[in-house]
Amino acid sequence: MKVILLFLLFALQTSVYAQSKQTTNKKSKAANDAVTTVKGSFGTVVKFSNPPIEMPPKYDSTLLPSLMKSKPEQFDSILGNPAQYRVQILYTQIDRDKRNRPSYTSYSYRLDPTEYFYPASTVKFPTALMALEKMNALKLPNKSVPMRIDSVRTDQTPVRGDVSSSNGTASVAHYVKKIMLVSDNDAHNRLLEFVSPDELNSGLYAKGYRNVKINRRLSVGSSPEQDQFSNPVQFFELIGGALYTTRNIPLRQAKNMYFYENLRDLKQGKGVLRKDSLVNEPIDFTPSNYIALETLQKILRNVIFPEVAPEKERFNLTPSDYDFLYNYMGMFPRESTFPKYDTSYHDGYVKFFMFGSSNDTIPRNIRIFNKVGDAYGYMIDNAYVVDFDKKIEFFVSAIIYVNADGIFNDNKYEYDQIGFPFFTNLGKLLYEYELTRKRGNTPDLSKFSKYQMPKYLE
Repeated sequence: MKVILLFLLFALQTSVYAQSKQTTNKKSKAANDAVTTVKGSFGTVVKFSNPPIEMPPKYDSTLLPSLMKSKPEQFDSILGNPAQYRVQILYTQIDRDKRNRPSYTSYSYRLDPTEYFYPASTVKFPTALMALEKMNALKLPNKSVPMRIDSVRTDQTPVRGDVSSSNGTASVAHYVKKIMLVSDNDAHNRLLEFVSPDELNSGLYAKGYRNVKINRRLSVGSSPEQDQFSNPVQFFELIGGALYTTRNIPLRQAKNMYFYENLRDLKQGKGVLRKDSLVNEPIDFTPSNYIALETLQKILRNVIFPEVAPEKERFNLTPSDYDFLYNYMGMFPRESTFPKYDTSYHDGYVKFFMFGSSNDTIPRNIRIFNKVGDAYGYMIDNAYVVDFDKKIEFFVSAIIYVNADGIFNDNKYEYDQIGFPFFTNLGKLLYEYELTRKRGNTPDLSKFSKYQMPKYLE
């Protein structure tokens, strides 16, 4: 009976979405959110909406192609076919005033929030931020409070602990740590279940981050209908070696389902490999996660420098939260004890800019606070780059698509041949440009210098 009800709900939602699509297609692309409602299996209302895409400011678009043209051996193939590679770049210079407060000047290349790209693991960063914010809202003792995740639906899986943590328990802090260190997929899924898609997206929208939709688990094959449901979560206090429940969060069903029909190229490629069978039709990213590149960098800037972020756009994080984030955003996997990672997780494992093509160690004077993503042939990095010796700092975010055969899920992507070299070369190009750029004031980078790799690990 339960299976039949779930099937009927999914069929009803699909039907309503189709009706919503017909309605919204008749409206102007600049129209307000188009909303249709349908009763869900728990009596909640599921809303299908078509939010307008917010366009970024007009940034200078001449500097980046000019710099890339100075290295034709590295960038000519990209510049000759930018649409094929779906390249987007946002580079932001940082200048400090006499009080060391930063200001920004941004430069773009093909920046377009309406051109869809699969964001892959980059969505884990805002998910982690909203999880930390929710911990503060719940007024739990700290971000390392032990948690358990239950399963009340057949498609859900429970969590009773985490053997990679120092005490064997799962926690929001440990999941955030694993996301930043090696981009752990399960860690993101568990935080999404804790926050829930509704709270995550509404929280980001309230802060002014509109070009974003995060409602899908990663790499578990769940359906859009299954991802509407967030597992129950329990938090515990460890007293005398025993766990005592301090907070229960029930099963939740999403009330809002966002379909950004104003995005271009939601259907991509010419085939999808499913269970060893090739389906000769484009992949449809309509129900997938979405975030614009400019939104990714804006979130990063506001986390790195919350003191100059508009108040509305700031996250409700404590000084301890920021310290925790900076530490693990910049850390290399080999620096971590819990979790402990083997040597296959080299320094550049999740540091695409400047070092993605190499397994070498990254110099201690350089720290990259970032979050990467790669899937379906898309590669994305969103980074704050610092050189403590040279006294330079800058933001850079970029996308490239390397799927020459147009087949998804076949694991035949040109990551090593094109993707990693692109990020390595672009990072070095901007780093070298920053070395020559004149600044009115030398930045005081002491805020971040304490997050340098320990000397004994050099």
